[in-house]
Amino acid sequence: MAKTTPAPGKTPPAADFEHSLDELEQLVAKMEGGDMSLDESLASFERGIGLFRHCQQSLEQAELRVRLLLDPDAPDSAEPFEPEL
Repeated sequence: MAKTTPAPGKTPPAADFEHSLDELEQLVAKMEGGDMSLDESLASFERGIGLFRHCQQSLEQAELRVRLLLDPDAPDSAEPFEPEL
């Protein structure tokens, strides 16, 4: 069976999520520094909202994949797993 690899130029979903999260954290740190102009702050806020939505969508897709793996016949009835503490 051949191993599938991402298409050239396409970032794997996990790496894309990590990159977006890192960028979002950097934006928050810059904004918290308070050294940005109003226009820069608004542009950063707008970019941050886009990154947040992208991360949230990635997490929802990952949760759906987990649910499908746990119970492919009835993903809506699959029970969420609790992390071990």
